Amino acid sequence: MNITAADVNKLRQMTGAGMMDCKKALQESEGDFDKAIDNLRKKGQKIAGKRADRDANEGFVVAKTTEDKSYAAVVMVNCETDFVGKTEEFKQFAIDILDAGLKSRAHSVAELMPLAIGTSTIESKLNDLLGKTGEKMQIAHYEVVEAPLTVAYNHFGNRLATVLGISPKDGNNAGEVAYELAKQVAAMNPVAVDKENVPQNVIDREIEIGKEQARQEGKPEEMLEKIATGKLNKFYKDSTLLNQEYIKDSKKTCAQYMADNDKNLKIVGFKRLQLGA
Repeated sequence: MNITAADVNKLRQMTGAGMMDCKKALQESEGDFDKAIDNLRKKGQKIAGKRADRDANEGFVVAKTTEDKSYAAVVMVNCETDFVGKTEEFKQFAIDILDAGLKSRAHSVAELMPLAIGTSTIESKLNDLLGKTGEKMQIAHYEVVEAPLTVAYNHFGNRLATVLGISPKDGNNAGEVAYELAKQVAAMNPVAVDKENVPQNVIDREIEIGKEQARQEGKPEEMLEKIATGKLNKFYKDSTLLNQEYIKDSKKTCAQYMADNDKNLKIVGFKRLQLGA
Protein backbone atom coordinates (compact mmCIF):
# COMPACT_ATOMS: atom_id res chain seq x y z
CA MET A 1 0.00 0.00 0.00
CA ASN A 2 1.24 3.48 -0.87
CA ILE A 3 1.58 5.60 2.29
CA THR A 4 1.48 9.28 1.32
CA ALA A 5 3.19 12.20 3.02
CA ALA A 6 -0.29 13.51 3.86
CA ASP A 7 -1.09 10.24 5.68
CA VAL A 8 2.14 10.47 7.65
CA ASN A 9 1.51 14.09 8.56
CA LYS A 10 -2.06 13.31 9.63
CA LEU A 11 -0.84 10.58 12.01
CA ARG A 12 1.87 12.90 13.29
CA GLN A 13 -0.74 15.59 14.03
CA MET A 14 -2.90 13.01 15.80
CA THR A 15 -0.15 11.51 17.93
CA GLY A 16 2.78 13.90 18.19
CA ALA A 17 5.15 11.06 17.22
CA GLY A 18 8.09 11.55 14.82
CA MET A 19 7.64 11.48 11.05
CA MET A 20 9.67 8.31 10.49
CA ASP A 21 7.94 6.53 13.39
CA CYS A 22 4.57 7.50 11.93
CA LYS A 23 5.52 6.31 8.45
CA LYS A 24 6.73 2.96 9.77
CA ALA A 25 3.63 2.52 11.92
CA LEU A 26 1.36 3.18 8.93
CA GLN A 27 3.31 0.77 6.75
CA GLU A 28 3.07 -1.94 9.41
CA SER A 29 -0.67 -1.36 9.79
CA GLU A 30 -1.29 -1.14 6.02
CA GLY A 31 -2.71 2.36 6.39
CA ASP A 32 -5.09 1.64 9.28
CA PHE A 33 -4.78 4.68 11.58
CA ASP A 34 -6.19 2.98 14.70
CA LYS A 35 -3.74 0.08 14.30
CA ALA A 36 -0.91 2.51 13.62
CA ILE A 37 -1.66 4.34 16.89
CA ASP A 38 -1.65 0.99 18.72
CA ASN A 39 1.70 0.12 17.11
CA LEU A 40 3.19 3.41 18.33
CA ARG A 41 1.86 2.83 21.84
CA LYS A 42 3.19 -0.73 21.93
CA LYS A 43 6.65 0.66 21.20
CA GLY A 44 6.36 2.98 24.18
CA GLN A 45 5.66 6.15 22.23
CA LYS A 46 4.12 8.95 24.28
CA ILE A 47 1.36 9.99 21.93
CA ALA A 48 -1.04 12.92 22.07
CA GLY A 49 -4.02 10.64 22.67
CA LYS A 50 -6.35 11.73 19.88
CA ARG A 51 -8.41 8.86 18.53
CA ALA A 52 -9.24 8.24 14.88
CA ASP A 53 -12.86 7.32 15.62
CA ARG A 54 -14.41 10.69 14.82
CA ASP A 55 -14.85 12.65 11.62
CA ALA A 56 -12.06 15.18 11.11
CA ASN A 57 -14.19 17.65 9.10
CA GLU A 58 -15.35 21.18 9.79
CA GLY A 59 -18.84 21.95 10.99
CA PHE A 60 -20.95 22.70 14.05
CA VAL A 61 -21.66 20.76 17.25
CA VAL A 62 -24.55 21.66 19.56
CA ALA A 63 -26.31 20.09 22.57
CA LYS A 64 -29.64 20.78 24.31
CA THR A 65 -32.15 19.21 26.70
CA THR A 66 -35.93 19.04 26.59
CA GLU A 67 -37.82 21.43 28.87
CA ASP A 68 -38.45 18.69 31.43
CA LYS A 69 -34.72 17.80 31.29
CA SER A 70 -35.41 14.07 30.98
CA TYR A 71 -33.86 13.83 27.49
CA ALA A 72 -30.71 15.44 26.09
CA ALA A 73 -29.17 15.22 22.64
CA VAL A 74 -26.02 16.39 20.88
CA VAL A 75 -25.63 16.66 17.10
CA MET A 76 -22.62 17.12 14.83
CA VAL A 77 -23.21 18.48 11.34
CA ASN A 78 -20.14 18.36 9.09
CA CYS A 79 -19.09 20.40 6.08
CA GLU A 80 -15.81 20.73 4.20
CA THR A 81 -14.66 24.22 5.17
CA ASP A 82 -14.57 26.40 8.24
CA PHE A 83 -16.02 29.21 6.11
CA VAL A 84 -19.31 27.34 5.56
CA GLY A 85 -19.30 25.97 9.11
CA LYS A 86 -19.34 29.51 10.52
CA THR A 87 -22.19 30.85 8.40
CA GLU A 88 -25.41 31.70 10.26
CA GLU A 89 -27.45 29.57 7.87
CA PHE A 90 -25.36 26.46 8.54
CA LYS A 91 -25.34 26.98 12.31
CA GLN A 92 -29.11 27.57 12.37
CA PHE A 93 -29.62 24.40 10.34
CA ALA A 94 -27.75 22.39 13.00
CA ILE A 95 -29.83 23.99 15.76
CA ASP A 96 -33.06 23.31 13.85
CA ILE A 97 -32.04 19.66 13.46
CA LEU A 98 -31.46 19.39 17.18
CA ASP A 99 -34.76 21.10 18.05
CA ALA A 100 -36.63 18.68 15.78
CA GLY A 101 -34.82 15.76 17.37
CA LEU A 102 -35.69 16.98 20.86
CA LYS A 103 -39.36 17.45 19.94
CA SER A 104 -39.68 13.92 18.56
CA ARG A 105 -37.18 12.36 20.97
CA ALA A 106 -35.31 10.81 18.06
CA HIS A 107 -32.55 8.28 18.75
CA SER A 108 -30.55 8.18 15.51
CA VAL A 109 -29.58 10.12 12.40
CA ALA A 110 -31.97 7.90 10.40
CA GLU A 111 -34.86 8.98 12.61
CA LEU A 112 -33.93 12.64 12.11
CA MET A 113 -34.06 12.69 8.30
CA PRO A 114 -37.86 12.69 7.76
CA LEU A 115 -38.55 15.20 10.56
CA ALA A 116 -39.99 18.58 9.63
CA ILE A 117 -38.11 21.89 9.61
CA GLY A 118 -40.66 24.52 8.66
CA THR A 119 -42.30 23.40 5.42
CA SER A 120 -39.45 21.06 4.51
CA THR A 121 -37.80 17.96 5.98
CA ILE A 122 -34.31 17.71 7.41
CA GLU A 123 -33.28 15.51 4.47
CA SER A 124 -34.61 18.00 1.89
CA LYS A 125 -33.03 20.95 3.69
CA LEU A 126 -29.69 19.11 3.78
CA ASN A 127 -29.89 18.50 0.02
CA ASP A 128 -30.76 22.17 -0.56
CA LEU A 129 -27.69 23.28 1.40
CA LEU A 130 -25.51 20.78 -0.49
CA GLY A 131 -26.59 22.34 -3.76
CA LYS A 132 -26.21 25.88 -2.47
CA THR A 133 -22.70 25.51 -0.99
CA GLY A 134 -21.27 22.89 -3.33
CA GLU A 135 -19.68 21.22 -0.32
CA LYS A 136 -19.99 17.71 1.00
CA MET A 137 -22.26 17.93 4.04
CA GLN A 138 -23.62 15.37 6.47
CA ILE A 139 -25.25 14.86 9.84
CA ALA A 140 -22.28 12.90 11.15
CA HIS A 141 -23.45 12.02 14.66
CA TYR A 142 -26.56 12.30 16.82
CA GLU A 143 -26.26 11.02 20.40
CA VAL A 144 -28.85 10.87 23.16
CA VAL A 145 -28.98 10.50 26.95
CA GLU A 146 -32.23 9.83 28.81
CA ALA A 147 -32.29 10.11 32.61
CA PRO A 148 -34.29 11.61 35.48
CA LEU A 149 -32.16 14.75 35.02
CA THR A 150 -30.04 15.64 31.98
CA VAL A 151 -27.79 18.60 31.21
CA ALA A 152 -26.07 19.92 28.09
CA TYR A 153 -22.73 21.70 27.82
CA ASN A 154 -21.63 23.60 24.71
CA HIS A 155 -17.98 24.59 24.63
CA PHE A 156 -17.11 27.99 23.21
CA GLY A 157 -17.09 27.97 19.41
CA ASN A 158 -19.38 24.92 19.11
CA ARG A 159 -16.65 22.50 18.10
CA LEU A 160 -17.27 20.41 21.21
CA ALA A 161 -20.41 19.60 23.21
CA THR A 162 -21.51 17.04 25.80
CA VAL A 163 -24.70 15.74 27.39
CA LEU A 164 -24.91 13.91 30.71
CA GLY A 165 -27.66 12.22 32.72
CA ILE A 166 -27.85 11.89 36.49
CA SER A 167 -30.16 10.33 39.08
CA PRO A 168 -32.13 11.17 41.20
CA LYS A 169 -33.27 14.51 39.76
CA ASP A 170 -34.10 15.88 43.24
CA GLY A 171 -30.70 14.93 44.70
CA ASN A 172 -28.77 17.63 46.55
CA ASN A 173 -27.20 20.01 44.00
CA ALA A 174 -28.02 17.46 41.27
CA GLY A 175 -28.22 20.04 38.48
CA GLU A 176 -24.97 21.76 39.42
CA VAL A 177 -23.13 18.45 39.88
CA ALA A 178 -24.38 17.16 36.52
CA TYR A 179 -23.30 20.34 34.73
CA GLU A 180 -19.83 20.29 36.31
CA LEU A 181 -19.41 16.65 35.28
CA ALA A 182 -20.57 17.47 31.74
CA LYS A 183 -17.71 20.00 31.62
CA GLN A 184 -15.39 17.30 33.03
CA VAL A 185 -16.40 15.02 30.14
CA ALA A 186 -15.63 17.83 27.69
CA ALA A 187 -12.18 18.48 29.18
CA MET A 188 -11.01 14.94 29.98
CA ASN A 189 -12.76 12.77 27.35
CA PRO A 190 -13.45 9.64 29.45
CA VAL A 191 -14.29 6.41 27.62
CA ALA A 192 -16.92 5.23 30.13
CA VAL A 193 -18.67 6.13 33.39
CA ASP A 194 -16.81 3.53 35.48
CA LYS A 195 -14.47 0.61 34.88
CA GLU A 196 -17.42 -1.81 34.78
CA ASN A 197 -18.71 0.08 31.73
CA VAL A 198 -15.51 -0.13 29.66
CA PRO A 199 -16.12 -2.43 26.65
CA GLN A 200 -14.26 -5.74 26.81
CA ASN A 201 -12.53 -5.10 23.48
CA VAL A 202 -11.05 -1.88 24.92
CA ILE A 203 -9.82 -3.78 28.00
CA ASP A 204 -8.28 -6.52 25.84
CA ARG A 205 -6.60 -3.87 23.70
CA GLU A 206 -5.10 -2.08 26.72
CA ILE A 207 -3.84 -5.38 28.19
CA GLU A 208 -2.17 -6.28 24.87
CA ILE A 209 -0.56 -2.85 24.62
CA GLY A 210 0.58 -3.02 28.26
CA LYS A 211 2.19 -6.41 27.72
CA GLU A 212 3.99 -5.29 24.57
CA GLN A 213 5.26 -2.12 26.29
CA ALA A 214 6.65 -4.24 29.14
CA ARG A 215 8.17 -6.69 26.67
CA GLN A 216 9.88 -3.82 24.83
CA GLU A 217 11.28 -2.68 28.19
CA GLY A 218 12.87 -6.12 28.64
CA LYS A 219 10.60 -7.37 31.42
CA PRO A 220 10.41 -11.19 31.84
CA GLU A 221 7.49 -12.96 30.17
CA GLU A 222 6.10 -14.27 33.47
CA MET A 223 5.71 -10.69 34.71
CA LEU A 224 3.94 -9.27 31.66
CA GLU A 225 0.38 -10.05 32.79
CA LYS A 226 0.91 -8.45 36.20
CA ILE A 227 2.55 -5.36 34.70
CA ALA A 228 -0.22 -5.01 32.10
CA THR A 229 -2.86 -5.27 34.83
CA GLY A 230 -1.15 -2.43 36.69
CA LYS A 231 -1.19 -0.33 33.53
CA LEU A 232 -4.87 -1.19 33.08
CA ASN A 233 -5.64 0.17 36.54
CA LYS A 234 -3.95 3.44 35.57
CA PHE A 235 -6.03 3.45 32.38
CA TYR A 236 -9.19 3.15 34.48
CA LYS A 237 -8.06 6.07 36.64
CA ASP A 238 -7.27 8.25 33.66
CA SER A 239 -10.10 7.21 31.35
CA THR A 240 -13.25 6.48 33.37
CA LEU A 241 -15.27 9.44 34.58
CA LEU A 242 -15.87 8.44 38.19
CA ASN A 243 -12.20 7.57 38.75
CA GLN A 244 -10.70 10.63 37.07
CA GLU A 245 -9.33 13.48 39.13
CA TYR A 246 -11.98 16.18 39.36
CA ILE A 247 -10.68 19.08 37.25
CA LYS A 248 -11.64 21.71 39.84
CA ASP A 249 -10.04 19.85 42.76
CA SER A 250 -7.29 17.34 41.93
CA LYS A 251 -7.33 16.06 45.52
CA LYS A 252 -10.57 14.22 44.85
CA THR A 253 -12.05 12.00 42.16
CA CYS A 254 -15.30 12.76 40.39
CA ALA A 255 -16.93 10.02 42.46
CA GLN A 256 -15.81 11.78 45.63
CA TYR A 257 -17.04 15.12 44.29
CA MET A 258 -20.48 13.57 43.72
CA ALA A 259 -20.54 11.95 47.17
CA ASP A 260 -19.62 15.25 48.82
CA ASN A 261 -22.87 16.68 47.45
CA ASP A 262 -25.14 13.65 47.70
CA LYS A 263 -24.08 10.03 48.23
CA ASN A 264 -27.14 8.83 46.33
CA LEU A 265 -26.25 10.59 43.08
CA LYS A 266 -25.43 8.30 40.17
CA ILE A 267 -24.39 9.01 36.57
CA VAL A 268 -26.77 7.39 34.11
CA GLY A 269 -24.64 8.09 31.05
CA PHE A 270 -22.93 10.71 28.90
CA LYS A 271 -22.11 11.50 25.27
CA ARG A 272 -19.38 13.70 23.83
CA LEU A 273 -18.86 14.95 20.28
CA GLN A 274 -15.90 16.98 19.04
CA LEU A 275 -14.93 18.15 15.57
CA GLY A 276 -11.59 16.80 14.39
CA ALA A 277 -11.02 14.55 17.40
